[in-house]
Amino acid sequence: MDYQDILSKRAQSLKPSGIRRFFDMIQGAVDVVALTVGQPDFDTPWHIREAGIESLRQGKTYYTSNAGLPEMRRQIADYLSRRFDLSYDPQEEIIVTIGGSEAIDMAMRALIDPGDEVIVPQPSFVCYSPLVTMAGGVPIELVTTEKTGFKLTAQALASVLTERTKLLVLPYPNNPTGAIMTREDLEPIAELLAERNIMVLSDEIYAEMTYGRRHVSIASLPHMRERTIVVNGFSKAYAMTGWRMGYAAAPAPIAAQMLKLHQYGIMCAPTTSQYAAIEALENGDEDIAYMTAEYDRRRRFIVDGLRRIGIPCHEPEGAFYVFPQIGAFGMTSEEFCKRLLEEHRVAIVPGTAFGDCGEGFARISYAYSVEHIAQALTRIEAFVEKLKQE
Repeated sequence: MDYQDILSKRAQSLKPSGIRRFFDMIQGAVDVVALTVGQPDFDTPWHIREAGIESLRQGKTYYTSNAGLPEMRRQIADYLSRRFDLSYDPQEEIIVTIGGSEAIDMAMRALIDPGDEVIVPQPSFVCYSPLVTMAGGVPIELVTTEKTGFKLTAQALASVLTERTKLLVLPYPNNPTGAIMTREDLEPIAELLAERNIMVLSDEIYAEMTYGRRHVSIASLPHMRERTIVVNGFSKAYAMTGWRMGYAAAPAPIAAQMLKLHQYGIMCAPTTSQYAAIEALENGDEDIAYMTAEYDRRRRFIVDGLRRIGIPCHEPEGAFYVFPQIGAFGMTSEEFCKRLLEEHRVAIVPGTAFGDCGEGFARISYAYSVEHIAQALTRIEAFVEKLKQE
């Protein structure tokens, strides 16, 4: 059997995730301090777990509506309103998905026709460009730099807009850089898009993890709700990664097309997870506040530690990652991370996993305890001292 001839050319063209590659390298390894995966080290709060367990006790193991439990969608609508000043009809404009990733995939497949261009700011999470490709679109990777705080600017966006531009991905707060977009940052972009037939996919999975200021959704700006799909979920804010709970909020005509894809591909999100998520939305604000405060403490600790060691580091304002510069050590990002792992047993992710423009950087997750981070910093410092002597 000639599998290369049988398999989709689009699928074969995709590169495996650089994050998962380094994660897989440490499986079964001994004495490795890993700062690779963006997964909260908190357990899902007990009252949320209890709600899921209670739903099982009551035998609530049936399919739900394709779009999700009505109460779940009402709670999402209320949450978006009170936390981010967004107004969506829970009946027609909200779909419960299997994590934010499914929502991103559905949004792209609902919008993109072959040849459509999708602007993807980079560095950014690994899924966007591959999903554009699988939908038949053309990813236009727009580099952001440390000079602008890794923010997208209207000037840079205008330079890549064409008649074929269909969609802008807005991945803020950003993974891997920790950059955020303020209202002042977003307003020129909204003005640029206001007269164009271009949609925005705003991935707001880290919206609750900002430090010093509240997240602003571009959908809350004038004329942007009608052209924005908001994607969010429960994995980061509520430490519910394994529950696989996400959602999309979009104008009704777009949500209707996304729902058809969801119906055929998924049917509905897991029922037990939906009952747990309802509890999170109703009573989880204090959990968010506690975990975000702890991430802020870790953020300050790791940034100060890296700078003390002599590794320049842009200060993240959101998410739970730092993106330090490592190019001064005379190695590629890949080489630096491999040597750090092999010689000092610390696992971090090369910046190139998030786009070619990530060369010279590495991503370090601080979704780990301060003690864990401190151990990693001690080993990184020893590695840096060794490199200085070579």
